[in-house]
Amino acid sequence: MHEREIIIVGGGHNGLVAATLLARAGRNVLLLERQAAVGGAAISSAPFPGVDARLSRYSYLVSLFPRWLLQELIPDFQLRRRRVSSYTPLADGGILDRDGLALPGADRLAASLVGTLTAALAPRRVEHELFERPLSELLRAAFDDDVRRGIVATDALIGTFASLADPGLQQNRCFLYHVIGGPWDLPIGGMGALSGALRDAALAAGVEIRTGTEVVSVDPGDDRVAVRTADGSEHVGEDVVAALAPACLSALLGEASGEPAPEGSQLKLNMVLRRLPRLRDPSVTPAQAFVGTFHVNESYTQLERAYADATAGQMPTVVPCEAYCHSLSDPSILGPELQAAGAQTLTVFALHMPARLFRGDHDAAKRAAIDATLASLNSVLAEPIEDCLLLDSGGEPCLEVHTPLELETELGLPGGNIFHRDLQWPFAESEAEVGQWGVETSHPRIWLGGAGARRGGGVSGIPGYNVTQAILATRR
Repeated sequence: MHEREIIIVGGGHNGLVAATLLARAGRNVLLLERQAAVGGAAISSAPFPGVDARLSRYSYLVSLFPRWLLQELIPDFQLRRRRVSSYTPLADGGILDRDGLALPGADRLAASLVGTLTAALAPRRVEHELFERPLSELLRAAFDDDVRRGIVATDALIGTFASLADPGLQQNRCFLYHVIGGPWDLPIGGMGALSGALRDAALAAGVEIRTGTEVVSVDPGDDRVAVRTADGSEHVGEDVVAALAPACLSALLGEASGEPAPEGSQLKLNMVLRRLPRLRDPSVTPAQAFVGTFHVNESYTQLERAYADATAGQMPTVVPCEAYCHSLSDPSILGPELQAAGAQTLTVFALHMPARLFRGDHDAAKRAAIDATLASLNSVLAEPIEDCLLLDSGGEPCLEVHTPLELETELGLPGGNIFHRDLQWPFAESEAEVGQWGVETSHPRIWLGGAGARRGGGVSGIPGYNVTQAILATRR
């Protein structure tokens, strides 16, 4: 039996943030990670044989990470702002938007909330229709045309399977977090560089990191928590931080989760291209169009139609998706030869691809989803994207695809939900929550430190910071 003050289960970016801050505060910290390397969803890989390209394999942009926290943790790490917010192709041209379309009043709302994300929970102190009315109503009131409504609406649907008119407002909550995050920046060197820098900070602070170590059970006690691993070892800590999905923590505790099963809703495609594809719109260059978010078939009507298709258990007839090219802003992720040859990366994120569509014949559904997504992308290009794919050393196209069920298997995301569960409002919704940090569980020595914490989701480090504050306030 090995005893520590703090045991962190899960070495994603939030686990690394918590480990570093707790170790710097003088705690003895052990971090256990199931995978061979830390980083969780924030990693880079070179998935194509013989191709010197390190892609952000899962998560790929940074938004909500407070810059003061990033500076405190890894002061030399660089993020870069994309010079174009988005491009949306239309039949008669396109919309090149450098500043980003916005829902009226959303920026002021975000400014009023952003500082509260790293403080103890307080009651809601601002009023806004976003907390009361479905986003569909607000979009119809703010924008006259279907396309602009859709461009704004996509921020409500990344990782969230919902109608824009859902009375439960989960789309509104997703939209709110995107708005609070502001412009989405890319990490120089890719997501793996971010996680690598966080790992180095944790090690420098004295954290012991054990990779390839799967936790199989967590046993809460009165004054200690026992953590058992697949190799038969037992580790005992005063406190345990579960940087995991809440459903995964429930399974380790042997408890029912008490929540609906999470469901992811996206298909992620990673590509390396010989060159960017030609566009139908002569007024913009491919470099201008793909450096920001390239919206494909994401009008309001198309988004709602795809949701209806998927709800009925059918692959969307027209897949709403969006693409962006990391290497245009950060060529360092490509080797010198690829840079010299004009190669580029491309990330494509398809919406309304819920896990339920893949639970039957997964391979057939995956192939159908890939075909439908590429067909959607090709419908707005002047040439098929397949003609631009680089070939690896074995002659295979450089195309890697992840379904929600593969995210579940590879990353432990229940149902492939990238937020671990439905996002919650970033304020206390009951008197009992006031003064808490949104990381508490029913066990006083077990804390939730991953994206499923209140004010979690995305690559933000906020749950890792908040769980640190909660523990330090409780165990002075």
